[in-house]
This record gives sequence, C-alpha cells and structure tokens, in this order.
Amino acid sequence: MIASNVKRLWAEGKPAINGWLSIPSAFCAEIMAAQGFDAITIDLQHGLIDQQAMVAMLQAMRCSDVTPLIRVPSLDPAAIMKALDAGAHGIVCPMINTRAEAETLVSCVRYPPAGMRSFGPTRALVSIGADYARIANDEILCFAMIETRAGYENLEAIANTPGLDGILVGPSDLALGLGDGRLSAGLDREEPEMIDAFRHIADACRATGLKSIFICATPAYAARAVDWGYDVVTVANDIRYLAAAAQAALAETRRLIA
Repeated sequence: MIASNVKRLWAEGKPAINGWLSIPSAFCAEIMAAQGFDAITIDLQHGLIDQQAMVAMLQAMRCSDVTPLIRVPSLDPAAIMKALDAGAHGIVCPMINTRAEAETLVSCVRYPPAGMRSFGPTRALVSIGADYARIANDEILCFAMIETRAGYENLEAIANTPGLDGILVGPSDLALGLGDGRLSAGLDREEPEMIDAFRHIADACRATGLKSIFICATPAYAARAVDWGYDVVTVANDIRYLAAAAQAALAETRRLIA
C-alpha cells in the first residue's frame, strides 16, 4: 500500500495542502504533482476532464508521492467506482444534501459488508498495491461536499454518517444557497454570515470526528481556514495559476518596455 500523505499529516496533527486540476493534461498534472502538494484533486465535475484524461493524469502524478483524489461529477455509483478502480486514493462527491445521500456515497466507496462497491480495481492493484482488497475500506478517503442550503441544514445528520471521512465546503454554491439571492458566487468570502457558516461546518466536523476541507483563492485565506479548524485547504487551481502567472509576467514586461 502506498501511504497517504493526507492521513500521515492528520496523524501528526498537521493540515494538508491540496492542489486542484481542471485542465485535461497529463503534463499539467505531472507539473503540479512535482511542486510539493500533499494531495491533488482531479475535477471531473467542473473541470474539462474526461475518463481517459483522468487515467493519464493519475499515471503522470504517480512519479511523485502526492495523494491523488478525484471529484466525481455527481452521486453516480458507476462514476465513483470507475474513479476508484483507476487508482484514486479518495473521492469528493458534490451536492450531498441529506444523510441518505451521504450513506449512498459511503456505500459506493466501500466494499461489502461496509458498502456495495463492486470489486474490479483494474489500475488500483498496480498503482496502490497488491493488498488493495484488504486495505481499501480503511484507507480510501470519502468526502461529501456541503454546498447547498439543504446540505447545510442537514449538516449534523450528514456529519454523523458512518464511514464518511470528511466534509468539503463549496464556498461559491453555499453562498448562493444561503444568500437567498443577495450573494454572488466566489471564494474567500467576507460576509459575516458566511464566515459563521464556515466555522460552524468545521466545528461540526470536529465534534463528530470528521475532517473538514476548504477551497480558497489565496494563501492568506487558506491560513484563516486552518485557524478555524480546517484539516485540508485548497488554494486556487491550475487554471488560476496559469492565468495569474501569465498576467503578472505580461504586466511586468509591458511596464519595463513602456
């Protein structure tokens, strides 16, 4: 079994830093994995990545010791199981609104008797280890996203779902859901009611023994999230990094030659 950086850091009482991939490129995944992130999530929900690109990206990241996670498009058993069979060390599932949906998610990630996952870890046997069948239920991470009013109102019930490892906050969608039309989408929120909600989610996770995960736009906000008790922080994604670096280099070049 290839050890999980995320679990190692949690055992040491330290937060993990997660990268995020939306561009369907194995080379991009290889570059990001080489930068020292503890984990990297491949985004199949809002990213431009299909199944074949996902596999190639997982293969490219194997040259580093980064922990590969996959955000699936939806609560779809087939998509979840294919991502796990391809070698994901964990699943992030969006739009979990009820305890029943969280239970379904867990069941898709765990083999019987803990769940209903079908056995056929085609690549995982190679990339994670020949003992995969024995260790998968204990080692594979299962994260539910709270990003709607319904999910937030059912937070305590969801957080008490057996087999769930953590909750990932979707700040943009949660702002749309809780804002009742007053708030637009966006990361690094400053509205007092949103900060209260973020802190409440972290507290609810801590109370039930779950880990909490947050998505940020900037390192400064990631540090705030860790202060609130979040166990994993994501800072931007590959698209934002590319755009920001290109914009900064272009602006500086124009300034120097003006």
